Amino acid sequence: MVNRHKNHTHRHSSRRRPQGSARRTQQGSRRAARAELGDIVDPRRLHNPGHPAAVFIGMPGAGKTRIGMEVARALGMDFLDSDDEIERREGMTIPQIFERFGEPRFRAIENEVVVGLLDSFEGILSLGGGSPMHEGTREALVRYEREGGKIVYLRADPEEAMLRSQHGGNRPLLADDARATWMRLYAQRDPVYSAIATVAVPTRGKTPMKAAKAVMEGMNERVVHVTGSTIEPYDVRIGANTISHLPQVLGEAPVRVALIHTSSVQRHSDKARTILRRAGYTVSDIIIPDAEMGKTIDVASSIWKRLGQEGFTRSDAIVGLGGGACTDLAGFVAATWMRGIRYVNCPTSLLAMVDASTGGKTGINTEEGKNLVGSFYTPAGVLADLDALGTLPNDIFVEGLGEVAKSGFIRDPRILDILEDHAGQLRSFDCTDISPELLDVIAELIERTVTVKAYHVSNDLRERGLREFLNYGHTLGHAIEKLEHFRWRHGQAVAVGMVFAAELSRLTGHIDQELVDYHRELLGSLGLRTSWDGGSFDDVLALMHRDKKARGNTLRFVILDDVAHPIHLDDPPLDAVREAFELIRR
Repeated sequence: MVNRHKNHTHRHSSRRRPQGSARRTQQGSRRAARAELGDIVDPRRLHNPGHPAAVFIGMPGAGKTRIGMEVARALGMDFLDSDDEIERREGMTIPQIFERFGEPRFRAIENEVVVGLLDSFEGILSLGGGSPMHEGTREALVRYEREGGKIVYLRADPEEAMLRSQHGGNRPLLADDARATWMRLYAQRDPVYSAIATVAVPTRGKTPMKAAKAVMEGMNERVVHVTGSTIEPYDVRIGANTISHLPQVLGEAPVRVALIHTSSVQRHSDKARTILRRAGYTVSDIIIPDAEMGKTIDVASSIWKRLGQEGFTRSDAIVGLGGGACTDLAGFVAATWMRGIRYVNCPTSLLAMVDASTGGKTGINTEEGKNLVGSFYTPAGVLADLDALGTLPNDIFVEGLGEVAKSGFIRDPRILDILEDHAGQLRSFDCTDISPELLDVIAELIERTVTVKAYHVSNDLRERGLREFLNYGHTLGHAIEKLEHFRWRHGQAVAVGMVFAAELSRLTGHIDQELVDYHRELLGSLGLRTSWDGGSFDDVLALMHRDKKARGNTLRFVILDDVAHPIHLDDPPLDAVREAFELIRR
């Protein structure tokens, strides 16, 4: 296939490196940790030259040293506690520094040491509890995060942490009335920790090994931040076991949570229900029909009735768990119940992960067309749990590649490179045999596709212009879905729609035949359809006039002027539209 669009490190340590048998013992413990934790994280992905692989923050007694050492051993990396480095450099203990110079001087020393370590140490770094409270340290941590660093907040249970901190020593701030002081510091520090952390792991009831496993899963996550002037910021988390973040995203306000899902994702809904109930929420289990059959006013009405009967208030919440149709419906119910309540999306299909769950478009279908009734209402968060791919049939996975390819054509050509390089593996996707290498490819594709969507959503939430570019291939795609009575999967219909849009782009003088051919070759190599012969032009044209992009009687299409350069095409010659349609019937 011709790709048309391709125009000296110093390690700090508080102790000498182990020699002889001591080194062999350390290597043995690393092997043991790796064996128990498994290949959760590829250390190469965490390699950040000149910077720590991860920085641990948290309250005294949270287990930063113990858990950090477990993670370092599993990854074959060095571990360093910043307090140890301070004591080594100053030649006295932390309490002695406090006693001789006072806290302000200690914080200045600590800031200097931590900033230096953030720019030189390459292992796992643990910081003292008060370190992030210093403005200079906090700014350095934010810069570190922006350069791809991982900041792990160990969210400790107060009772457990206070018990450990009282026996740990070396904590001058807890010398008097440790309990009251701990709680006061926690109230001050928790918001700061939460704001700068990229990974937050509750440690209550977890052994150090289990906590280390949760940390490593979090470190392996990819996070896309969705922001905008009209958007309450939220994160899309992509990785294994991200569903465990449900309580964290929902927060403490909700008492009741409606878990909306289809019967086909029972395994994942069982897990979500368990997580929610253990966190103290009252869970209402609501099962809806599969796919587009669940996106109707009748289904929505039955859920509204259920919420009313069970006393859902404005402070309660909804979780949508399933494919794109399910998350669309769950968001619509959340947007309309009491004029809007909190909701979280947990997509289980590739299509839902890259498209439907992100962006705040919620809606239902009517007899007249798809998604004609809905609302723009953003979620509190999106948890794209890659574990769900382990139950995904090949055809449902492949259709999701249609939306992935679309994002490559309209903004990120690197997506097209990745699809082309791994087309065979992606087309023959087998949920029972997903290699770590393929899973990483899929995770990158999801991250990049969500990033494309986040760009458009952040700048145009209500689809008044820029966001319409996300509909490349959708004008015909939605018509195909309607005329096929939704027997065609969305991603397959969009793939045909993209070929149609490419042909229309060529016929109106915007691109050449080579790029049209590239559409057909790439999409076909992924197992996506590139032609359709299931309806007349007149039927299709009538549905196109009902498309959301249409303006009165004026047809409006999204076409390409080049790869990564979509444009609007208003009211093109009808002969060109007809000819483009005939070309996808072959």
